[in-house]
Amino acid sequence: MKKYRVGYTTGVFDLFHIGHLNILRKAKEQCDTLIVGVSTDEFVQSYKKKTPVIPFIERKAIIEALRYADIVVPQTSHESKLSMIGKYNINVMFHGSDWKGTPTFNKLEAEFMRRSVEIVYFDYTEGVSSTKLLESIKKR
Repeated sequence: MKKYRVGYTTGVFDLFHIGHLNILRKAKEQCDTLIVGVSTDEFVQSYKKKTPVIPFIERKAIIEALRYADIVVPQTSHESKLSMIGKYNINVMFHGSDWKGTPTFNKLEAEFMRRSVEIVYFDYTEGVSSTKLLESIKKR
């Protein structure tokens, strides 16, 4: 039996890479059901001020094809994470450690704790990110 019943993680998942796979694999190892929120193009534009290279519908299809994701949903805001708790009876939120201690996640952590949902941070996969991949492609 796994440590958690229902887990939740989110991401943009643009230019899918090993860091994305690592977080999904590690999350699924700890829960029976893993729900994955894929950030919509509009949401990414609103907080990162850039549009993903891969359109939302294609990023969502990539995540749906992976054995680690049981349910894939759109993520339309950081706050939408909170609405998923009641909708899916989430026990734990998994996220990359690069978000730990940020103002956004400090607020979310307080709300998750208030709702008895744990947050588990996974170490960021060093040396790889969609931004770095895009920069490397542009240089070539």
